[in-house]
Amino acid sequence: MNSSALKEFWYFFSQNRGAVVGLVLVVLFVLVAIFAPWLAPYDPAALHDGVFSQPPFWAAGGNTTYLLGTDDVGRDVLSRLIYGARISMGVGFMVVVFSLSIGTLLGLLAGYAGGFIDKVIMRLTDILMALPSILLAIVVVTILGQSLTNAVIAVGVVVIPGFIRLVRAQVMIEKNRQYVVASGSFGAGAGRQVFINILPNTLAPVIVQGTLGFSDGILNVAALGFLGLGAKPPTAEWGTMLADARAFIESAPWLVTLPGLCILIVVLAFNLLGDGLRDALDPRLKK
Repeated sequence: MNSSALKEFWYFFSQNRGAVVGLVLVVLFVLVAIFAPWLAPYDPAALHDGVFSQPPFWAAGGNTTYLLGTDDVGRDVLSRLIYGARISMGVGFMVVVFSLSIGTLLGLLAGYAGGFIDKVIMRLTDILMALPSILLAIVVVTILGQSLTNAVIAVGVVVIPGFIRLVRAQVMIEKNRQYVVASGSFGAGAGRQVFINILPNTLAPVIVQGTLGFSDGILNVAALGFLGLGAKPPTAEWGTMLADARAFIESAPWLVTLPGLCILIVVLAFNLLGDGLRDALDPRLKK
């Protein structure tokens, strides 16, 4: 992308104030995830005697030693939230890479080959999309076993159909355009047509879908963690923290509120960012 195209992209992107806020929040959480070992005041798994379920510093009984308080076994909540950002952002990235790579390849194959191959891929896609996403993720992680890696695979399987349908639709439009037909008339093979001529022109909506898939990945993995099918304790993961705090929702509400707010803010930030990317990359939405 040259400088003029970059300036044009930023101009249209910056017109959406919500997208700019989303970008700032995403960058902030990424920095927190990267520098978690230096930002966290304590080891997220360390147990501190005598400070069980201590409230945040602004509440009665709280102090600045543990800014956001401690959980029921004496672990520092702030440190666990910071390390939870590292896990959640990493999980979202892995989900997007897994689902985008497989979904894009299958979408390219279905859209360009057509015929029987297209029918088989799309019927399988329809079956996956007919099942409730969280139920499908639960089935996959139950088959594979409880772990964070298996939770990523399960959520990736849930997200793949969206990429397949999107890429297939874009390929079916692009393969009939004059530049593709002309390239084929000069002897371009299927590989060149798909990966050199067609794929680059389908990337804009795929990037937007990937951004939205990032938030879906974080939310679904957190849901699996809340159900006890994601990260294993004492891993500092936001969904697992919510599950551990269920019994203390009345006596220590901050243990539920704080990780819930982190999930809310991150998912909202990626959705806002995705809306801004859509506005900036889709020429039909430019004014």
